[in-house]
Amino acid sequence: MKRIYLIVMPASSVVLLDYLTKRLVLKYIAMTEAIPLLPFLRLVHVQNRGAAFGLFSDIGNRTFIIISTVAIILIILSLLTLKRRFEIFSLSLILGGAIGNLIDRISMGRVIDFIDLYLGRWHWPAFNLADSFITVGIVLFLISTLRHEGTTG
Repeated sequence: MKRIYLIVMPASSVVLLDYLTKRLVLKYIAMTEAIPLLPFLRLVHVQNRGAAFGLFSDIGNRTFIIISTVAIILIILSLLTLKRRFEIFSLSLILGGAIGNLIDRISMGRVIDFIDLYLGRWHWPAFNLADSFITVGIVLFLISTLRHEGTTG
């Protein structure tokens, strides 16, 4: 029961937060609008038909749905075998992010991105909360894995 809770709570929280923020962007931010928040951060409305940073947009949405579904299945299978809570938590963040972006792909044929980090004229490609949680989950998983290997090797 503990394992299910460790998986479902973070993953469902990520999915919910991601879904709500994307719906707010769709409702309140026009495609050409940019809302400054900090000297290096603004909210925008970008519709991404590709993978990360809009790469491979010519592949087609169906392919991304298949890739995402396979990744989600592999993450779930991994979650069922992991023992360490920190790794379960970190993979749950990745799972939630993957599901969040998959919901967009299935429902709209594209992913809504809205976070624009920049320094002067240099802009990191726009991203969303799902992407952020996937990134944080990957970093936490790598830290946990490297830390654990360092103690047993």
